[in-house]
Amino acid sequence: MSRTAILVGCAELPEGDGDEDVVLPALRELGFSVSWAPWDSGAGFAAADAVILRATWDYAARRAEFLDWCESVPALYNPAAVVRWNTDKAYLAELLDAGLAVVPTELVEPGEQARFPSSDFVVKPSVGAGSRGAARFAAGADASSHVAGLHAEGHTALIQPYQSSVDTEGELALVYLGGIYSHAFAKGAMLGSTMDASGLYLTEQLAKAEPPSDAVALAEDVLDAASALLGILRAELLYARVDLVRGADGKPLLLELELTEPSLGFRQADPAAALRFASAVRQQLA
Repeated sequence: MSRTAILVGCAELPEGDGDEDVVLPALRELGFSVSWAPWDSGAGFAAADAVILRATWDYAARRAEFLDWCESVPALYNPAAVVRWNTDKAYLAELLDAGLAVVPTELVEPGEQARFPSSDFVVKPSVGAGSRGAARFAAGADASSHVAGLHAEGHTALIQPYQSSVDTEGELALVYLGGIYSHAFAKGAMLGSTMDASGLYLTEQLAKAEPPSDAVALAEDVLDAASALLGILRAELLYARVDLVRGADGKPLLLELELTEPSLGFRQADPAAALRFASAVRQQLA
């Protein structure tokens, strides 16, 4: 029986950035009719068996409209409630409160006064994608003007101490499909990178990686805690990407948990990863 799957992009990237090219034939092998469409295109999302968020990287500037659209799609993956929670990085504070090893995070609402770390630090909007609006500052710097600029745009500012390991090790991204570990890839430092031609995200240097045991353990804990906060089973997440960095003590820290539209690094994964993704889609429908 043929089922319909729509991979969702945006007007600037209506068919993503190419990372999913290997996924389409895998989905077709498992009985899906597959197409791409921008989320705001008016395509037949309501009638599709699976609507899969992949490259909706313009949502940050239109989050309310995007969330309304998500709520209107019956078979959205990941679901709208997950998207609402995950598209505001305030979730990091919730995971920190739950006892997870998270990069220290301070949220500064519009009208509040910011306090800056004594070490190098990063300021970014709590709602954003592709590292847009993120800036790094040296120890002792006054980033009030950057915070004010974010506030003027209606954003809550998020302040984190800069993790120097990013300069030497970069980040480690662990990918889970249907709640089960699939593969991992390494990401080079993004701050200071150039913007992609679409203007939606900063370019990344990616490479295949084998995660060490302590990173896997933290990623597992993060998924369990996030699922508990959301009131769902891990298996209900079609995809998840856990981004980790090393802290000053050498232990892994959560930088971001991507449950909405992350690149999943299929170009850095083994060939079977595309089939694992397609199988996870089937699992969601079952």
